[in-house]
Amino acid sequence: MNSILTAALVLGGLGFVFGIGLTIATKIFHVPVDQQLIDVREALPGANCGGCGYPGCDACADAIFEGVAPIDSCPVGGKPLADKIALIMGVEQKAATVKMTAKVRCQGSCSKTSNKFEYAGIRDCRAAALVSGGYKTCEYGCLGLGSCETACEFDALHINPETNLPEVDDEKCVACGACVNACPRHLIKLQPVNLPVRVLCMSFNKGKAVKEGCSIGCIGCTLCAKKCKFGAIQMVNNLPVINDELCVGCMECAKACPTKAIYANFEFANPEFMNNNI
Repeated sequence: MNSILTAALVLGGLGFVFGIGLTIATKIFHVPVDQQLIDVREALPGANCGGCGYPGCDACADAIFEGVAPIDSCPVGGKPLADKIALIMGVEQKAATVKMTAKVRCQGSCSKTSNKFEYAGIRDCRAAALVSGGYKTCEYGCLGLGSCETACEFDALHINPETNLPEVDDEKCVACGACVNACPRHLIKLQPVNLPVRVLCMSFNKGKAVKEGCSIGCIGCTLCAKKCKFGAIQMVNNLPVINDELCVGCMECAKACPTKAIYANFEFANPEFMNNNI
């Protein structure tokens, strides 16, 4: 009994001594945290979505505080958050950057393409892509199994049951990039919401092969590039690549496309060039 009591007293004494030692060490080696950094961390939404390019909100806050990342790094908070962080950091917020949103570069709906075989595996695009290159007749098209929808934490993307294609709600999308990473065929890309024209096909096949797999795919005819008077379109791997900095929004490329593989958003068309002043 005495030995047990002695052991308990010794352990208790050691715990007391070590506790005092840790307290003293904490005081001696304490590294003060700047209040600005604390405020920036508290201002961030805590979504830890990775859309800023950092592994989490804490890492993003550290980067902003150190001047490595801009104050508008967080896509979730948008401009209101950027303005708040600018106030915390005591810097001037530059003009708001254009909102980015996820865009699906495929129009291969159920009525535009078909299946090579009936897929009965896991409801996951990555798994289906491993089975003979996918079950769609277009080897580059959307598989429609919803891996992107599952990855989205903001309820901004859903598979349309009628087309079997993902649709993005630009208002809800925070451009975190989760859906981009989830797509095994790299069909989703973050783009400015105000782009006047977008290429909605990712098939690298030539015209005949494209038509066999999808009735609305890009056939690489080059008409869009020929119609562009501003050198904004280059053909790469049978697909038009649009230089957004050179594009003036005249919409001539979209009007020339015979398969409508180039989408025109007339809300952002340039009226000066829409009047045929080219």
